[in-house]
Amino acid sequence: MISIRVPARLAAAACAFAFAGCSMPPVITPDMAPADPGSVRFQTASGRILSPERSRQIVAKLTKGGGASDVLADHLALEQELAGSPLSLGNRVTLLQNGPNTYAAMLAAIADAHDHIDMETYIFEDDDAGRQFADTLLAKQREGVQVNLIRDSVGTIGTPRAFFDRLKAAGIQVVEFNPVNPLRAKAGWDMNQRDHRKLLVVDGKTAVLGGINISSVYSGGSSARLGSAEEKSSMPWRDTDLQIEGPVVASLQKLFMASWESQEGPPLAPRSYFPQLAAQGKEVIRAIGSGPDQAVNQNYVTLISAINSAERDILLTNAYFVPDPQLIRALIAAVARGIDVKIIVPSVSDASLVFHAGRSHYEALLRGGVKIFERRQALLHAKTALIDGVWATVGSTNLDWRSFLHNQELTAVILGPEFGEKMHEAFERDLAASDQITLEAWERRPISTRAKEWFGRLWEYWL
Repeated sequence: MISIRVPARLAAAACAFAFAGCSMPPVITPDMAPADPGSVRFQTASGRILSPERSRQIVAKLTKGGGASDVLADHLALEQELAGSPLSLGNRVTLLQNGPNTYAAMLAAIADAHDHIDMETYIFEDDDAGRQFADTLLAKQREGVQVNLIRDSVGTIGTPRAFFDRLKAAGIQVVEFNPVNPLRAKAGWDMNQRDHRKLLVVDGKTAVLGGINISSVYSGGSSARLGSAEEKSSMPWRDTDLQIEGPVVASLQKLFMASWESQEGPPLAPRSYFPQLAAQGKEVIRAIGSGPDQAVNQNYVTLISAINSAERDILLTNAYFVPDPQLIRALIAAVARGIDVKIIVPSVSDASLVFHAGRSHYEALLRGGVKIFERRQALLHAKTALIDGVWATVGSTNLDWRSFLHNQELTAVILGPEFGEKMHEAFERDLAASDQITLEAWERRPISTRAKEWFGRLWEYWL
């Protein structure tokens, strides 16, 4: 998020207090029976579901060598059980770090578009970055490539309406997700439910997803030198995205269309939204779209279940860490089982209330043996996880109540040691640029800091 996050959340909270009761995350049984690796099923690029025997052969190939590979077999089985549908084979994944790399990949994919471009974003600002994307999308629309855009109403509340009117005048179809103005709402009105996803799908073949919005705050990489810590506006933003090619892009396309339909967007122009997809790589991926309309939040269930099943280590990096009681218990229970649990969070934030609400949980986590590190010299905005070196996630989901209960979010689960190694290297780089918070030092924090934590905690459900 950027600076609009706190007032937008407070506005949503005020509305929610008036119109809604509190919901809670689903309860996940910590000692659930281990999933059977023999139950894993895979789906090929053509959409064919492989036979049990062929699936077992692939599991054996993916987990060849024992040791850590046995851990992968367990995570494959767990993910299969949670998904209830075959896992997607044959994908290629590129890890993108920070705005410049991600924007370059997005703009290149847009430039190569021949049929359609589907884009879903929380923030789309009228600044240098936003205008560059707008001009590029307009150019493709004029070439005959259909552009469809979903933009969240609260996330784009500071963007002039004329900015989007210009896009629509050129033929770009624009849907405003849950308009702040109830008179513009077509699918009911719920101010508290936001579309926090960041997704680009080009020609139904290439997708980019993660935590990066369309805003010039991402224009600097996290390696840039900083001035004083107080100058947050000049700090580089540290974020993570993925570029994905392969069969799982069809699942991401379906999630985009579901959002479009949920908001009663206009009929989509006829295009080849679901082309035949060939295998592009060897990554096994599951795309998870979650939202408040789900009976059970799949992002939350998947994360807690993976934590409960961890056998070696849990490495979390998250921008807005305001954990609910079950997540806290799961992390502390993992430490008690001998699991190394490390969490990297920001040392400064664009969202002060969220920042202090999250810090109010440090003491309980530290006493439970969880290791907490605060990233310095950058505004951390990444939302990633790596468990046992083989189960990785990248997406838009923060580890807070809002992401699990009130927002539409998007996460990719990537299973395998090769991508896990890339994620581990990224985590280690962030760790080297972070300061560890010790229990002894934390207990000496001033009363003024404790007061901010107390006030933030009052709002954590709505933040």
